[in-house]
Amino acid sequence: MNPNRLTAGTVALLLVPPFMWAGNAVVGRLATGLISPITLNFLRWALAFVLLLPFTWLLLRPASSFWPLLRLHWRRYALLGLLGMGLYNCFQYLALKTSTPLNVTLVAASAPVFMLAIGKLFFGQTITQRQVIGAVMSIAGVLLVMSRGEWEVLARLQWVIGDIYILLATLAWSWYSWMLSQPNDPADIRSNWAAFLLAQMVFGLAWSGIFSAGEWTLDAGHFQWGWPLALTLAFVSVCPAIIAYRCYGLGVQRVGPNVAAFFTNFTPLIAAVLSAAILGELPRLYHGLAFVLIVGGIWVSSRKGPGVL
Repeated sequence: MNPNRLTAGTVALLLVPPFMWAGNAVVGRLATGLISPITLNFLRWALAFVLLLPFTWLLLRPASSFWPLLRLHWRRYALLGLLGMGLYNCFQYLALKTSTPLNVTLVAASAPVFMLAIGKLFFGQTITQRQVIGAVMSIAGVLLVMSRGEWEVLARLQWVIGDIYILLATLAWSWYSWMLSQPNDPADIRSNWAAFLLAQMVFGLAWSGIFSAGEWTLDAGHFQWGWPLALTLAFVSVCPAIIAYRCYGLGVQRVGPNVAAFFTNFTPLIAAVLSAAILGELPRLYHGLAFVLIVGGIWVSSRKGPGVL
């Protein structure tokens, strides 16, 4: 069987992450009154760390080769933990305090555009004319979401702060993705998905713990313990933090990153359905237009074309 063939099983695998990520946005919105966003991020990764222990406990033994490798490459994993688990998720949950899950996932869907810019500026990536056209289309889609379909809003700079937060989150995720693409990981970690996640989580927990402490120091931290919060933490620590990561990784191994990345564009559509069903936040016409622009821009950017800038 061709390993790059998109089989029904692979499609099922790659549909799991967008469902989990859309659910994470909706649950994060629902949890705004239960727990402060930065504390939610810290508890999410703390619980995910505990849940990962059955797969990684051998790595945590003092005699394990994991610790020398981690010490040798600590700068890389400290930065990965900061960008992926610290900044990205903190900004995402902060965004959901004032912005809707649909807005958040639509703006986040523009990540390939930011990856293009970061790749050009910092990683020596070439840019084609098609990629520039695609970038303009995707940015137009983001601006359409941020203006709520009224372009004069942009002139007045009356943006919802949550939209700014998700833009910062998308920048952090784009830099994180570029770092992942660099083949700098030791073979012992790269070949073991649980070890690779654990290496990031060790530092990610430290960063998110520092941010959470700052939130409480500023008297912005709060939580209301009970079954709603317990179920929230169970979902965000298991589904988007572990299951989605594993399914996406398997999908990439089967069909490659380009095909797998297409499936992430289902996240805003799923978020729209979940938001309407659970939160009563119905999508507007500009959401549909923004989705067409963002996905269309990514499709145009991914096609091979002449002209390198």
